[in-house]
Amino acid sequence: MLAIGLMSGTSLDGVDAVLVDIMEESGRLKIRYLDAYSSPYDEKTREMVRALLPHVQGNVEQLAYTHYYLGEKYGEVALSLIKKTGLKPKDVGLIACSGQTVCNLSKGTSAFKRTRLQIGEISVIAEMTRISTVGDFRPREVAAGGEGAPLVTFFDYHVFQDPRINRVVLNIGGIANVTYVPAGAELSDVLAFDVGPGNMLIDGAVKYLTCGQSSYDEDGEIAAKGRIEGDLLKELMEHPFIRSPPPKSAGREEFGEHFLQHILQQAKNRNISRQDLVCTLTAFTAEAIAENCKRYLGKIDEMVVGGGGAYNKTLMAMVGQLLQGTRISRTEDYGIPIKAKEAMAFALLGYCALRKIPSNVPSATGARRPVILGKIVWGD
Repeated sequence: MLAIGLMSGTSLDGVDAVLVDIMEESGRLKIRYLDAYSSPYDEKTREMVRALLPHVQGNVEQLAYTHYYLGEKYGEVALSLIKKTGLKPKDVGLIACSGQTVCNLSKGTSAFKRTRLQIGEISVIAEMTRISTVGDFRPREVAAGGEGAPLVTFFDYHVFQDPRINRVVLNIGGIANVTYVPAGAELSDVLAFDVGPGNMLIDGAVKYLTCGQSSYDEDGEIAAKGRIEGDLLKELMEHPFIRSPPPKSAGREEFGEHFLQHILQQAKNRNISRQDLVCTLTAFTAEAIAENCKRYLGKIDEMVVGGGGAYNKTLMAMVGQLLQGTRISRTEDYGIPIKAKEAMAFALLGYCALRKIPSNVPSATGARRPVILGKIVWGD
């Protein structure tokens, strides 16, 4: 089945769309990358979403409007990918949309461990494209007692499981997360969780320090010119999330604007230079990754890295130094473009929803049982 996966992450950089072919062979799911299309958010869209984030005074009217507005944005991106590939909407079996996270509370109400909200109305996508659309994957997982994340675990298992190699799949988006797939693992043996900030703090600091002229540290060049401020790094590593045991997931509530402003004030008080601050925040991301791998995972033969952070040469060098003896590769080495992996994962989850296949991984999320994820709006 041809499927499109749509992904927009916590970095608020835009929407990534991928076209994949999904097959079932000998009881295993196979997914093959075909093409991709990306559409960056303009500043209007970013500000609309930021207005709904924690520590910002949004309102219900803004939420409702942005929910439908993003649905239209997602639909446009899906149609652009279809046009790029020379296909027609009727050739595509499904669209799966991650939605844009605007709420991720660590202490939910009632019996729920997490309170999560992803927006982007999938009915708008289905109406624009006339293709069956699956979205809102996390609520059923939360209802089953889980964290609601990470959801890419199911994809990582089907793509990276190996009878002889102990693999960690690391994704560095706004938040960094790992999936541990031991050699010869069954799905129930897989462990996955968020480890701490990915690009979120680095990007935020760069944007602030350059007065908006840059939105990220390209190739890690700013960090490469600085040095690590050991005292600040030590304080950052004392954040309670870093060493808390899995299952665990994080978002802007833990490492967003509120936390960044605290760090910027600390840097100002200590006269830390721009380069040194970006270097220290880059080291914080690397240290959080390494600390969690050493503390909670077993033997690691290979780490496969995806997400925007994989392009940060300084960050990747730091991770390699901290995890000496581990082979570091990238998803591109396995035919998966770095920015395509998460969108591909949601395409697979959407396929499972249509086939009524449970796709959460309780060993990773803490859910009581496997459940079918996603809500479906049928197309023509």
